[in-house]
Amino acid sequence: VNSVVMMDWVKTVYLVLWAFTYNSVADDFKEQALKLMADTPLIDGHNDLPWQMRSLFNNQLNMVDLNKLNTTHTNIPKIKEGRLSAQFWAAYVPCDTQYKDAVRQTLEQIDVIHRMCHEYPEVFKFAASSQDILDAFEQNKTASLIGVEGGHSIDSSLGTLRTMYQLGVRYLTITHSCNTPWADNWLVDTGSEPEMHGGLSEFGKQVIWEMNRIGMLIDLSHVSEKVMNQVLDISKAPIIFSHSSAYSVCNHKRNVPDDVLMRVKEKRGIVMVNFYNDYVTCSPTANISDVADHFDHIKKVAGSSIIGFGGDYDGVTRVPEGLGDVSKYPDLVAELLRRKWSEDEIRDALGRNLLRVFSEVEEVRDHLNGTKPDDIPIPLKEVQNPCRTDFGYQDKSSSTCIKSFYPLVLVLSLLNKLL
Repeated sequence: VNSVVMMDWVKTVYLVLWAFTYNSVADDFKEQALKLMADTPLIDGHNDLPWQMRSLFNNQLNMVDLNKLNTTHTNIPKIKEGRLSAQFWAAYVPCDTQYKDAVRQTLEQIDVIHRMCHEYPEVFKFAASSQDILDAFEQNKTASLIGVEGGHSIDSSLGTLRTMYQLGVRYLTITHSCNTPWADNWLVDTGSEPEMHGGLSEFGKQVIWEMNRIGMLIDLSHVSEKVMNQVLDISKAPIIFSHSSAYSVCNHKRNVPDDVLMRVKEKRGIVMVNFYNDYVTCSPTANISDVADHFDHIKKVAGSSIIGFGGDYDGVTRVPEGLGDVSKYPDLVAELLRRKWSEDEIRDALGRNLLRVFSEVEEVRDHLNGTKPDDIPIPLKEVQNPCRTDFGYQDKSSSTCIKSFYPLVLVLSLLNKLL
């Protein structure tokens, strides 16, 4: 009996010592992570808090206190705890707005982001350049940048694209989850939507070139694989995936295949890893280690120079255990350190990679400074529909399309009167 008691006691002591050692080591990694994040800004590529302001409050920011809001992945206390130094806020509107009021709704989301910065100037600093991010970091504020999520938001208009840039938009996600009149989205690769353009149309290529010219980051999250490769072929500047993970780890079409990862490296771009469970493990459940597997895989295939963070917080319904909100970034950094990532590799992933990409996009813009804006509109036949007028076009073929609806409208009006 005494020997059994002794064995139980030894096991208990061993477990206590193991737990103490494990927690002590974990604390060391966390402390190291926080030190790295104190001297290198953490830049995240995608957060949908502005859409939460729309869906929860209809953009009535006066009804919201971001210091106390607790129904979202993101609020001010969580941002501070997570050491979030710079955030691309998504100006997102659903595909349902295409051909309707996408531009108006997108402008309202851009307005919300500006108003967030105005309402909380002690926390957020609006940023529109790589230097602005560094300036905000020096001031211990979160640099707030704008990314428009979905090409439908520009309504096939280069003038709208340029106007959004003037309003501070610094990336455009080429598609969301619908084809535009000039680019195919990722659902084409699943077979659930038809391919319309073989990737990019000729006007789609104009959009890419104009983004290069004005200095807007090209975001390839949400596009078809053909679009990925076509953009990598023609863009003069590095590209980004603002919130996508590694396809070889989770075979979801929103993720990036290995051959494209290699091309991103050649193009000096960046893949900012998404935390959505369905893209992390291709299942409803995931944990912080599963996310780190994507970081490891991308580093193995293409090196640490193309990796970043693209959490997709407040835009997804499920996030991994251990990464429940934006306060948990230091825990992921600690996990990478535990996996023997060097401090230099960590600094790359935190922010140096994105800053380099952003700077190079700005250099291409400056090099093209003398180039005139592209003012050739999309062909009318590619956008004609009854919700769009055709002022300025010489070919009025869309008028037939629009007028063909008049008899139907008349019949419906008469039926309505009779009923």
